[in-house]
Amino acid sequence: MAGYSRKTALPIREVLERAREVLPARIGLRNTKESDHGATYTGEEGTVILSAHRHGPFTEVTASTDRLRTSRMDYEIQRFLNLLPYEPEDEGGPGSGDPK
Repeated sequence: MAGYSRKTALPIREVLERAREVLPARIGLRNTKESDHGATYTGEEGTVILSAHRHGPFTEVTASTDRLRTSRMDYEIQRFLNLLPYEPEDEGGPGSGDPK
């Protein structure tokens, strides 16, 4: 099991909207549970639980998976979190080793 976190300037609603767009397309996960502060996605690659809580100007996003840190899903979850902008004017985006 692995856990990841990221602070973002996005509100909770936008974090969850982006997850709905990215995770099914990129990893083939389906949304199996959702609340105002999180969502659970499940598929052949495994399960990830997203949680988002607003603290002042930032939203703290955590992702917990049921796979090892070396799995494809964990790699894709890290990529998803990197897409979230850190500061209000930040666009977010791929890391230096990821294709644009």
